[in-house]
Amino acid sequence: MRRPFLTLFLPLAAVSVLASAAFTSPQQGINLFSINQDIALGAQVAKQTDSLYRAKGQLMERSKNARAYQLLDGVVKRVLDNGNIKYRTQFPWDVQIIKDDATQNAFATPGGHIYVFSGLIKYLDDENQLAGVLGHEIAHADRRHSTQQLQQQYGSSILLGLILGKRSSGQLVQIAAGLGQLKFSRGFETEADKYSTIYLNGTRYYSCDGAAGFFIKAEKAGGGGTPEFLSTHPNPGSRITSIQRSAQQLGCTGRSVNNSNFNELKRLL
Repeated sequence: MRRPFLTLFLPLAAVSVLASAAFTSPQQGINLFSINQDIALGAQVAKQTDSLYRAKGQLMERSKNARAYQLLDGVVKRVLDNGNIKYRTQFPWDVQIIKDDATQNAFATPGGHIYVFSGLIKYLDDENQLAGVLGHEIAHADRRHSTQQLQQQYGSSILLGLILGKRSSGQLVQIAAGLGQLKFSRGFETEADKYSTIYLNGTRYYSCDGAAGFFIKAEKAGGGGTPEFLSTHPNPGSRITSIQRSAQQLGCTGRSVNNSNFNELKRLL
């Protein structure tokens, strides 16, 4: 869809000059897109992602799963309202559940659209772990990792073309289909882990090492039991230790959460 109201802050000639630097070191924070362009790109990718999973009968519609979304939205809102989300009011921050019990994954589009597979929710042990993983994905969107990683993989001209409606729908389908397998850099993973602890600390509700609980569980499983999340979010080293150290520095470990809502969510999926 063409969005004529969008203003490009960089002429295309400048984009071609700067692109190589962004592609070489995306973790350094180089981003050629404005926030409005993040939002526009994310809206298009999310619409196409919804369509892809709906066609396969895997998108859990809100109208038919109201209680499940009420429970999940409660966790998402707590994490988002932590006071440290840079684009809390600009991004839509919606979440969709993909019904696929065999896939233990989650991903985020630019502009704050979050997707969580039922297999991941069922894999987790408690709400702290779910909040930790959601915090990690929210960080990828809020720190604009998703845009920069797509920029690296597909090139600025293709993404700008999609925003302006000058690219084929086939390219949008390709990006949407591959978003769940988008692999982030070591720097982005480390930063998302760090911000997950910051976000959960701000909730004053969750133990902010929740993401570490997930990684500990996955590490113990090993082999064929390793969640797909770890193949799309490569281990940047001792991430469990780093998360736990960050949580200890923030003084937000050991918070006990009532898991009745979380267990109900798992039963509904």
